[in-house]
Amino acid sequence: MTAATSYAQLTGDYDIDVAHSPLGFVARHAMVSKIRGAFTRFRGQLHLNGADPSKSWAEVVIDAASIDTGSAERDRHLRSDDFFDMATYPELTFRSTAVEPLGGDRFAVSGELTVRGVTRSIQLDVTYTGSAVDPFGNTRVGLEAHGTIHRKDFGMTWNAPLGAGGVLVSDKIELDIDISAIKRTNA
Repeated sequence: MTAATSYAQLTGDYDIDVAHSPLGFVARHAMVSKIRGAFTRFRGQLHLNGADPSKSWAEVVIDAASIDTGSAERDRHLRSDDFFDMATYPELTFRSTAVEPLGGDRFAVSGELTVRGVTRSIQLDVTYTGSAVDPFGNTRVGLEAHGTIHRKDFGMTWNAPLGAGGVLVSDKIELDIDISAIKRTNA
């Protein structure tokens, strides 16, 4: 079996390989530095239609408690009702609603993101990064996605003013996602 050489050859259903797919984000801290984090527990599936990308779709369910920014104290605060309120809303979800080809290997993916029980439409800029057959015979596809959301749109309004002006945590959150997905077989 050989890897597909173009997006058009990738039609099928795929499961996201969690171990090789960081769901990352970036937020400004104290107006001067960027804090990077990721969710480490989630499940997701994709349907790719190479002949008609507009018929492709994606769905992801994320465990809010799996947030990891490299600081246990910060992660506890992010899990609290100041931010994700994971005791009340243990999952975040994303379901695509439209895929628009932009030319080449780029796509605009629109979807519904639900955080803290609030659903908002977002758009992701997605790039197909290639496919390969791994050592176990699985066909893998790679995708990168980038977008921006505003946390206040999802009810995350907590902040702390800084003495010199500004706030501790930015409202704007950059999404930085790398997907490795394995094609399902009919076996």
